[in-house]
Amino acid sequence: MSKAIPIMIQGTHSDAGKSAIVTALCRIFSQDGYVTAPFKSQNMALNSYITVDGKEIGRAQGVQAEAAGVTATTDMNPILIKPTGNYESQIVVHGQVYKNMKAGEYRKSFYEQGIKLIEESYKRLEDTFERIVIEGAGSPAEINLNDRELVNMRVARITNSPVILVGDIEKGGVFASLVGTLQLLEREDHQRVIGVIINKFRGDVSLLEPGLSWFEEYSGVPVLGVVPYIDNLMIEAEDSVVLSQYTSKADASKEIDIAVIRYPFISNFTDIDPFFEESDCHVRFVKNPEELGNPDIVILPGSKNTIEDMLFLYNSGLVNRLLDLSQKGKFIFGICGGYQMLGSTIEDQMGMESSLQKTDGLGIIPMKTSIRTKKTTTLSEGIVTYKEMEIPVTGYEIHMGESDYEEACESFIRIKGSSDGFMSKDGKVIGTYFHGIFHNDLLREEFLNDVRVSKGLNPIIDRAAFSTKREEAFDRLAKVVRENIKLDEIYKKMSEYQKA
Repeated sequence: MSKAIPIMIQGTHSDAGKSAIVTALCRIFSQDGYVTAPFKSQNMALNSYITVDGKEIGRAQGVQAEAAGVTATTDMNPILIKPTGNYESQIVVHGQVYKNMKAGEYRKSFYEQGIKLIEESYKRLEDTFERIVIEGAGSPAEINLNDRELVNMRVARITNSPVILVGDIEKGGVFASLVGTLQLLEREDHQRVIGVIINKFRGDVSLLEPGLSWFEEYSGVPVLGVVPYIDNLMIEAEDSVVLSQYTSKADASKEIDIAVIRYPFISNFTDIDPFFEESDCHVRFVKNPEELGNPDIVILPGSKNTIEDMLFLYNSGLVNRLLDLSQKGKFIFGICGGYQMLGSTIEDQMGMESSLQKTDGLGIIPMKTSIRTKKTTTLSEGIVTYKEMEIPVTGYEIHMGESDYEEACESFIRIKGSSDGFMSKDGKVIGTYFHGIFHNDLLREEFLNDVRVSKGLNPIIDRAAFSTKREEAFDRLAKVVRENIKLDEIYKKMSEYQKA
């Protein structure tokens, strides 16, 4: 096999849609018969993905690998940065915790090591795959950072990749952001840009034509596509910035109201994604008691800094409301950090996540949690006994906490030789370390039907499989992007660039 042909997608800013375009191209190239891999040298995200060998990478790269139909590896994201607060982040190298570092220390002392990691990882991918779709981060025009950056034009040079620049028209000023970004690039980097894609367009594209013509004449860079805004695209996000698009208000037209607590260090919120596809569910993210209201289900998701986020619950006044809802028999579900918060205390004596050593939890579960130095990252499976049904479940674990019960409790999941989580006798309070628990279709169906029955509603039988819907979403994204970009020209420019 000859060396892979790369293409790199960069953006004018964060959330321009780079990840979606990379996911689409991974699917398109795979559909066209090329063995394809995603690559993001350095990812800053709190949403993680666990590889088959139990390593942790950015969730977007795992999902992109799924779109390409290949197995995700740490070479696809060798450096993962997980912010923990106080300008400090946990640095994950090839799926394992390296150390906690402040931004200045990381930039100063990790750069050369990072370059080597990136070169080695890309070389392995290059020798294995036929096409590599590389994703940048933020903007390549961050002139205050470009001398030691590890994710944009530096990577384009290392991989000898042409670049497509993506601009988000939905936010406004797309031509200004594209032109400004191009003008701030070094000459060598500017020449790498083979074209731009305007993303998230709503309306009649013919009305945009004068702007497209002006841009091409002014910049000398071709427009390779105008991709429309895609509603209800069920592909997991990696950045909490997307949470701003979700409402905090209840929707009376939906029968089940689900409130997800949005604390500052929320992580792996993609656990909630399957509920967005349920016709009777309305999901909203809330930050205060007024927004919380009177939901049917409260979900406490994962957290990168459980103690700090627990203090947020106290300071915001959410603790009393959560306890009140629990006493009223509402369904309370905690996942990972959210599970830990349901307990009586959380301790971090070693300062692994926080400078604060201890806080009280909600006290709903008689359980103490201690944050340890060793991080658990693993794919997991087990059996849930739910309403007298034996339901097989799979998930993944990413946590540094160990939880111990203060009295005998009913576990939620039976694992070979062990157990996980907590479930109250009435099934109204559940906690687990299993991320992805709601992606298990039968369990999700039984859980939601339990909620429906508690409200006097009839159960819904045979809900659609989430995995099937996600595959359909990959195909729909690929179809829309394929129909709205100049794919033949992109293929041509990718090949020409390697020959130049």
